Amino acid sequence: MDCHDAVQLLGICGSLRNASYNRALLRASNDLAPAGVHVTTFDLAAVPPYDGDVEARSDPSRVSELKRSIQQSHGLLIATPEYNNGVSGVLKNAIDWASRPPVGSVLSGKPVAIMGASTGRGGTRKAQDQLRQALAFSRADIVTGANVAVAEAYAKFDEHGRLMDETSIRDLTALLEALVKTIALHVHACKAA
Repeated sequence: MDCHDAVQLLGICGSLRNASYNRALLRASNDLAPAGVHVTTFDLAAVPPYDGDVEARSDPSRVSELKRSIQQSHGLLIATPEYNNGVSGVLKNAIDWASRPPVGSVLSGKPVAIMGASTGRGGTRKAQDQLRQALAFSRADIVTGANVAVAEAYAKFDEHGRLMDETSIRDLTALLEALVKTIALHVHACKAA
């Protein structure tokens, strides 16, 4: 990836539902992103289940698109739901594909910010912890110091899926700023090389 001024973020939602609160959180991030920061999303619906035998032959086309999209972005913004106290299968599957090959994967060194929204009171904290573990194992550069865990999301978004809660908006803005700062360190290192 070339060093340039516009910051390209790749948004990934761990829920496949069109009306999910996590998709709404990604839309809100696009609205709240600092000037010069663009968020595009990658739909995981067509990413097949990870299969080492399939990988040994060649990555399926949608997996290649996922890896290329991650590589071409400056950073990832992942919105995770929480299913059964953990990360969703569809999101874990995407991380499993993206983490291959183990040495030199597209996740290695990639700045990643994690957030989530849930109808429960925990705000996806357990899922976020699991996701951090998987990403840390893949040597991603996980943003710290900012936390977005939207609990009881039905009261935080309006009927059109717009984030209305001031605390959540402030937290999301801080997360985006922290991600951009992390990316700036990578870009600075790239320009210095």
